[in-house]
Amino acid sequence: MAMTITALIAEDEPLLRASLRRQLAECWPELQVVAEARNGPEALALFERHQPAVCFLDVHMPGLSGVEVASQIGRRAHLVFVTAYDQYAVRAFEQGALDYLVKPVQLARLAGTVTRVRERLAQSRPGLAGEALLRELAACLQAAPARAAAPPPLRWLRASVGPAVRLIPVDDVDYLKSDDKYTLVAWRDGGKPAEALLRNTLKELLPQLDAQQFQQIHRAVVVNLHAVRQVVRGAHETAELTLKHRPEVLPVSRTFLHLFKAE
Repeated sequence: MAMTITALIAEDEPLLRASLRRQLAECWPELQVVAEARNGPEALALFERHQPAVCFLDVHMPGLSGVEVASQIGRRAHLVFVTAYDQYAVRAFEQGALDYLVKPVQLARLAGTVTRVRERLAQSRPGLAGEALLRELAACLQAAPARAAAPPPLRWLRASVGPAVRLIPVDDVDYLKSDDKYTLVAWRDGGKPAEALLRNTLKELLPQLDAQQFQQIHRAVVVNLHAVRQVVRGAHETAELTLKHRPEVLPVSRTFLHLFKAE
């Protein structure tokens, strides 16, 4: 029987933490995530309690940074750093031959990291940086220019409706659906159901939407939570979602079903 590999995820953003957990379940099904931390001190405490073999550490966390947490964990686990795109940080990671992921984490990149981690675990070789390299990395991150504040979420969408371009308030959108290189937007035009095409992919749009209002429920569908009437569970860990103002029934895949569990 294969030995169970355990992991800790340390990330202060709940949605990013949940997304990484889902992606890990997809590309490393046998990995058992035994703990999730919201900040540096909590990450250290949970590491000491669970002693996971792998730690995914957000570089920028409250209390202690991921690099500071890594220096205290040392060679007791294999470390994977997670960072927002920053050329200085990425350069430092690459020079140190460390495993790192850039936000938003791409599944293909994560799969490559998982392959390397599994190889090192099989060889009992953590593949960690020494103290000197961690100090250098911390200094590099500290010297990097402050990251620009995240832009506010989209409030309007520009859509093609025949020969015209319409400005659609995002609050009027019921759902968005991938349509090859475009995105179908279903919204309420004066209270009546309407549809149009956006010249952006769903992948490009999702990070620009308010995560508290718009939720991905399927690989190809994002829904406005304010427009949801109910979610009905089906067989084989799937569900169907109905809307308040439209007759369509939208699929909820198993990956996103946990978002609609009753409290």
